[in-house]
Amino acid sequence: MDLQVIGHQWWWEIRYPKLGIVTANELHVPVSQGGERRPSFLDLRSSDVVHSFWVPRLMGKIDLVPNKINAMWIEPERPGLFLGQCGTYCGTQHAKMLLRVYADMPQDFDRWVQQQKEPAEKARSVAAGKLVFERTACINCHVIGGAGDRRFGPDLTHLMSRDTLASGALSNSPALLRAWIKAPGQFKPGVLM
Repeated sequence: MDLQVIGHQWWWEIRYPKLGIVTANELHVPVSQGGERRPSFLDLRSSDVVHSFWVPRLMGKIDLVPNKINAMWIEPERPGLFLGQCGTYCGTQHAKMLLRVYADMPQDFDRWVQQQKEPAEKARSVAAGKLVFERTACINCHVIGGAGDRRFGPDLTHLMSRDTLASGALSNSPALLRAWIKAPGQFKPGVLM
């Protein structure tokens, strides 16, 4: 499987080009087991400053440098959650540029892919959220379902399927999402939102 990981101040963009999936701060990969190898090849980039992709229990650090593409691969052999973060100081919220890597059994990974491929119209809490999104400043930085071409913040298509908000700084719940939107600087001072 081929993936693109793009470091931003201060969040991770994860793209699955062949699957048409874009997400943020949570990377899902299938597990290799029983002689069936399922490596995930990562194309690593930075959109702004130097970052380091680091998931200690899966591999060492590798730098993401603006205008340069680095590559590596991971191949978890057991399912689980592997925690990582940016390993190079990249600004005021560097310590809260967290990453979650989910090594899923193949059938669980396939189920996750199907859920992520659902159009935004089928995602949870659709109509009211879409209206708010289109009528407020959210649309200036975010997209839903890849619609639109200006994006500085994460794709929000399946936001509520993620375990965390703000690149791991908060658990994902309706109450914390409201608090994050109202005052993001309260949780991540200097955040660009």
